[in-house]
Amino acid sequence: MIKSLRGEFNKNFSDDKYKSLTKYFDDKFGEELAFRMAETPIFFPPEFIERVKEACDDVVKVLKRKDFKKITEEAIPKDCIVPNEDDHTNFLAVDFAVCKNEKGELEPQMIELQGFPSIFAFNIFKQEAYKKIYNLDDTLTPFFDNSEQEYIEKLKNVILNGHAPENVILLEIFPDKQHTRVDFAATKEVVGIETVCITDVIKEGKDLFYINNGKKTPIKRIYNRLIFDEIENWEPLDLQFRLTDDVNVEWAGHPNWFFRISKSLMPYLESKFVPETKFLTDYTTYPKDLENYVLKPLYSFAGAGVVFHLEQKHLDAIAEEERGNYILQRKINYEPIVEAADGGDVKVEVRLMFIWADNEESPELIVNLCRMSRGEMIGVKYNHNKTFVGASIGLM
Repeated sequence: MIKSLRGEFNKNFSDDKYKSLTKYFDDKFGEELAFRMAETPIFFPPEFIERVKEACDDVVKVLKRKDFKKITEEAIPKDCIVPNEDDHTNFLAVDFAVCKNEKGELEPQMIELQGFPSIFAFNIFKQEAYKKIYNLDDTLTPFFDNSEQEYIEKLKNVILNGHAPENVILLEIFPDKQHTRVDFAATKEVVGIETVCITDVIKEGKDLFYINNGKKTPIKRIYNRLIFDEIENWEPLDLQFRLTDDVNVEWAGHPNWFFRISKSLMPYLESKFVPETKFLTDYTTYPKDLENYVLKPLYSFAGAGVVFHLEQKHLDAIAEEERGNYILQRKINYEPIVEAADGGDVKVEVRLMFIWADNEESPELIVNLCRMSRGEMIGVKYNHNKTFVGASIGLM
């Protein structure tokens, strides 16, 4: 996107450098990454970053509405309500496609959003690796208005909230099987907390414990990376602790916010950076040009259940009582913006990541990550055997 940097990068790129990039992570974390790292970072120009910030401001305005909890109350499934919800989310991730507007300018268009943590810690090592392996200008950064050290301190603050690291856990289910497990290792290195499987959490009354170096250790705060879908996928499970239990812990990322801040919020967002989005129940008649819409289930993760090539039969198959659990979103056109060193142009999706400390009035846009695709959509199954695709990061 910054032509001079892209040209220089492509001129100096080699397959050997990419092999060094992947080896950097293999050596650092002791195993091969479970997802594909793209060959290149994205170089974001200042004017695009300004539009991104404007788009994020439109989202934050809605999150700070006095009636926000009221308008999102129905978003939480009744059997997924977790007690002791805090005043606001600690984490927010907003995904945007990089598109072109009618003036030919690059601008973000929202894909979805989630009140849930993303791979905050791994981003530190990702940007370091790109800059080191490709000898990039050290002033390039993925961090918004913060140095790397300031970013680390803010991340530690929101996760620990004053507790000793041994009393805070990263909670997952069978973490060694998760594709994002490299971020768990990165979080341990940066924040100092252990990753614990929910099957290993000990419950005594309303208190929680885990075994840390052979010692039963109290859990005071949970950095939650676990979603209900994942638990259901592994049932039946013999658990002492379930997310819906009323227990004596704080949450860094309370589970209710996963539902409150999700695709279900998009119909409430009024912004030129948000494509037309409606609940199925808001239609008396469906649009005739269904080929220009995407059907999305509200309660899914990682793109599960999305219908991209939409036909009337897909809508007819949804029971009337289930239609409130789906949205129709007008399609957007990704603009292939990255010229690959081996030819062709590549589409980009950028995730804007926020933290919102317990004592702060507003969330802070703090870092980004990117995904690159040559396929019809973003995702692994659309990019088999392709180059210059996969996980990346935006440098500014």
